[in-house]
Amino acid sequence: MTLPQHVDIAIIGAGAAGIGAARTVQAAGRSTLLIEARERLGGRSWTVTLEGGIPFDVGCEWLHSADRNSLVPIAHQLGFVVDTSRPRWREQTFNVGFPADERAAFRAAIEAFYARAEIASGADEDAPASRWLEPGNRWNPLIDAISTYINGCELHAVSVHDMDAYEETDFNWRIKHGLGALIAAYGAPCPAALGTVASVIDHAGPRITIETSRGTLTAERVIVTIPTDLLAAEAVRFSPSLPDKVAAAAGLPLGLADKVMLAVTSHLDDLPPDGHLYGATDRAGVGSFHLRPLGLPCISGFFGGSHARQLADAGEGALAAQAIDEVVALLGSDWRRRLRPLTASRWSHDPFARGSYSHALPSHAGDRAILAAPVNDRLFFAGEATSPNFFTTAHGARDSGERAAREALASFSRR
Repeated sequence: MTLPQHVDIAIIGAGAAGIGAARTVQAAGRSTLLIEARERLGGRSWTVTLEGGIPFDVGCEWLHSADRNSLVPIAHQLGFVVDTSRPRWREQTFNVGFPADERAAFRAAIEAFYARAEIASGADEDAPASRWLEPGNRWNPLIDAISTYINGCELHAVSVHDMDAYEETDFNWRIKHGLGALIAAYGAPCPAALGTVASVIDHAGPRITIETSRGTLTAERVIVTIPTDLLAAEAVRFSPSLPDKVAAAAGLPLGLADKVMLAVTSHLDDLPPDGHLYGATDRAGVGSFHLRPLGLPCISGFFGGSHARQLADAGEGALAAQAIDEVVALLGSDWRRRLRPLTASRWSHDPFARGSYSHALPSHAGDRAILAAPVNDRLFFAGEATSPNFFTTAHGARDSGERAAREALASFSRR
């Protein structure tokens, strides 16, 4: 599309937050435009269809806290099928490498860790969550592995205050044809300039000027939804500068969680639908494997933290090779010829993301509120990193976009 000369509210970034903002602005009758560097909607929400019709959510996949998740009614409204079966993340199919008695011991250990961390979250000091691991506990590596899936990093880099702020209701559902597909459909009615990289937001004059790779436009208000790593690196520059926003973004870096999809080429009946395996229990750098998700002929592997970053940096194919090695170690050498890589994510190498989702560094839990605060009733900020309780999630991002849009709309009556 051709860039308009002017809109009421311009939105930088067309992920879940930007789309949530655009839908809210549209409903209020104001003109808007999503300015998106990628050639697609969705940001870190992205579904691709693999061979055999297998949907693969390259980014976010689960409707976390589904009983309170704003994307659930949106899915119903748009005709998407919601699968309400619960994940088996705490289980180990076949008991291989992680028998039932050990799983019970691990559950007790991780529950005790969270209980200690919850008490610690009431203290003034916002210390690393790792401080509340029991020294020498046999299950500390697996507890750290869980952190890499949840936070994208190990516990030493996680604020204990922030960890406690997250709200989890233990209802985790899925979209049958992909969460990324839902978010793209939700954004379809919104005007968007795709393949358009914003570089400067000049808010010095009576109208805000936005410089992009396809020209310049002006707006009365701007909502910024880009990931924190890009804000911290000033990939989009503000004029006048906003050092408090840059610093807050730096305190909320993106961790890394990458996924790989493996085709199961034979002996499909040997795997139960929606089974689960941990690749190992004695180290933090290990995969979590979803066997035959939704009954499909595949295995989805999930890796997080520094281990995922090392695999991403090792190049294409490293994640799949590691996943196959771990599955084969559990199920036997015959499985090496039954598995074939289909695709994998490398979010740390995506120039418009540079990671997966935010975590607050120790002493930086308060940065979420700093990042979310408006500037002079003209610049507004959204994205999962600005959500006080549902950060790291697609619905937290969407809700933050709606919140920022309402703030922007209300500002017109004050000026």
